[in-house]
Order: sequence, then C-alpha cells, then structure tokens
Amino acid sequence: MKHKMEKRLLTTIAALLFVQLSWSQVVNKKYDNILAPTPPMGYMTWNFFADKITEADVKSLTDAMVSNGLRDLGFNYIFIDDGWQGGRDNRNNIIPDPVKFPTGMKALCDYVHSKGMKIGIYSDAAPLTCAGYTASLGFEEQDAKSFADWGFDYLKYDYCGAPADWQTAIQRYSKMADALKKSGRSIVFGICEWGGREPWLWAGKAGGQLWRVSADVRDKWKSQTAPQDRNNLGGGILDILDANAGLYAYAGPGKWNDPDMLVVGLYGKKGPSGDLGGIGCSDTEYQSQMSLWCLMASPLMISCDVRNMNEATKRILTNSDIIAIDQDQLGKQAERKIKTDTYQVFVKPLANGDFALGILNTSDKEQNIQVNLASLDITGKTKAKDLWSKQTTQGKNDFSCKVQSHETRVFRLF
Repeated sequence: MKHKMEKRLLTTIAALLFVQLSWSQVVNKKYDNILAPTPPMGYMTWNFFADKITEADVKSLTDAMVSNGLRDLGFNYIFIDDGWQGGRDNRNNIIPDPVKFPTGMKALCDYVHSKGMKIGIYSDAAPLTCAGYTASLGFEEQDAKSFADWGFDYLKYDYCGAPADWQTAIQRYSKMADALKKSGRSIVFGICEWGGREPWLWAGKAGGQLWRVSADVRDKWKSQTAPQDRNNLGGGILDILDANAGLYAYAGPGKWNDPDMLVVGLYGKKGPSGDLGGIGCSDTEYQSQMSLWCLMASPLMISCDVRNMNEATKRILTNSDIIAIDQDQLGKQAERKIKTDTYQVFVKPLANGDFALGILNTSDKEQNIQVNLASLDITGKTKAKDLWSKQTTQGKNDFSCKVQSHETRVFRLF
C-alpha cells in the first residue's frame, strides 16, 4: 500500500512538472517574436553624466555591471543618452563626437556585446536634441541604418523641439519605427514624448515597445507644484507614480508604460536629476521607488554610479525577488486598488498564479495598514513572503502589516 501511494505521488509530481514545463514553453514561444517581451533593464547615462558621457565611461560602466552582478540579475543594457553626437559627415551620416568616442560606435558596441550586454543609443524627432546636438528629423532611414550597422540594440527617441500636437508625433515616431524595421537589425524603440499626447493610446501602433508617461523624474519624493506644471518643474517619485498608476490596462509584453529612470542611489547629486528641487531621497524612499516601479512592470533604468554603490543602494538594486515581480512573464502592470490620503495598495497577478501585493505608506508617520484580500479579488493564497525582509508568514484574509513612513512593503502571496 505504501509503495502504491509513493508511486502515485511521484506520478502526480511528474505530471505537475510536465504541465509547468509545457506552460513555460508555450509562454516563451508566444513571445519569441516580440521585442522587449519583459520590461528592458539596464543603465541610463543621463542623470549621472548628462551630456558629458564618453566611450571610457561606457566601458567602465559595462565592466562594473558585470563584476557587481547587475548584468546577471537582468540589467543587461547600457543606454547612451544625449551628448554622444559629433554632427554629420560630408555624406550626411550621423557621427559620434571623435573626442568623446575616439574608436567609434561600432568598436564600442562590439566591446559591450563581448561582455554579454546590450547597448542603446539616443536621438530626437526634430533637427536638434534636448541638449542641442544633432538629431534625426529628415534622416530617419539613414540614421537607423547607422545605428544598426554600428550594432545598437535600442533607440531612445526624444521629442524636444517638436510640435505640440499628437498627429505630428504619431507621424514622426512611425517614420523612425519603419526605418528601424528596414535597418536589418532588431532594435527596441523607446518613445519619449513625456506623456502629454497620451502615447499609451497610439505608441504601440506607431512601432514603440515602450513610451514615457510623464515628465522627467527628479531625485525627490514628491513635487510641491501643481500637476500641470510638472513637465517644466520636474516630478518626484510620487508624482510619477500618480501619472502611471491608472495606465495598467495599456501594459503588456512588448508594450510598456515607462515612468522614467530609477533615481535610487543618487542622493541629491547635482545635474539633471538634481535640478528643479531634486534634493535627494532617503534609502526608504529609494526602496519604495524600486518596489513601485517593479509592481508597475516598468523598464528599470539605473542612473546612479554603479561603479561606486554603497551597501544600501546595492541591496535595493540587486533584490532578485523584487526584480522577478517586474520581469514576470505574464506582463501585467499592478492595479492600484486603494488610494487614500495616507496609503495606497497595489495588486499584480503573476504568471504562476501568485499575486504581488504592494502597500505604500504616503504619510509622514508609521502606520499599521490592514487590507481585506477578498475585497482585492485575491483568494486561496495561504502564505505571504515579504520580498524585502525575506520572511514568510501564514496568509490571512484580513492582511495587516506595519509600514514605515514613505515605505512600500511588497509581498508575494501564494
């Protein structure tokens, strides 16, 4: 009898493993032909380097991301932002600044690829970029071909100097998307018009895999300005959260809402993220940004100096359990189920049937926050793993926890 029970148990386990493996293969096959089936992850140069980025910087960042384990956690892109351009040659081919990039872009792409990383480049849908460098309007096919020939895997396409209407934006972004498709290389296309033209409604059809939904993020918890002013005055973490939280229905594999870079670890550094009130955040607030961005299935673009991270910054950026929430293959952005004056609750369904539960304390003091899981459409989950403390507890329908001021607690319910 005992042997028969053991045999049945082994058969059941084998069947479950087969189903799980088969389901995983179906999911992977489904996304084989999708660019950016999960949110892109990597390092964006703008906040730390502004337009002073150089070839040597890119190489040292690449080396650091390999040695400190960020690459192996999924941060496998280096995104070169504005300031790399050196104008055009006598055939109107866009060229890199020969002082900043002395060996050229192809050699740099080859170097980054040799380290098991991918690499992105930047341009703008106007004559000049946001920082005043050569951009791509009127040269879309020529520039896309150059990016492809050099070996780039990603293009961030900005919108400074362009008209305010959305019809022109669709035309200009579609034109570059078509050029990238003709370039001979698969290049992920990031649309960056800051959300004012509601790109979540059209950017996917225009050829984008991700689109910015807000003003540039600044290194601060929240803005003191009115929402309509934040494009000019800069948004904090909470402001960007508010811009993106209601857009969960528009996200999915190959189509991501982009709430801009992670400011984790910048600590008020002077420069782009320190402008317009960017005075820095506490480690608790930085941890909240990482938690919230992962719950929202956001592209994760580090912007602090990964060559010199302190322990708190490294702990926040290398939490594999939190990253797994962001990179979950189901591709669902968390829905904000509760928003009060003092706390918010987010729910994100996961591919294996688990749920991620995020509880944010927006008040200035510690709170004990209680939520009813059934009212959040979560049932049948008997355990809860705190993804920051790593402790697992017995799940209860009336779920409660202490949350520090500006902290976001994240639990995997299973």
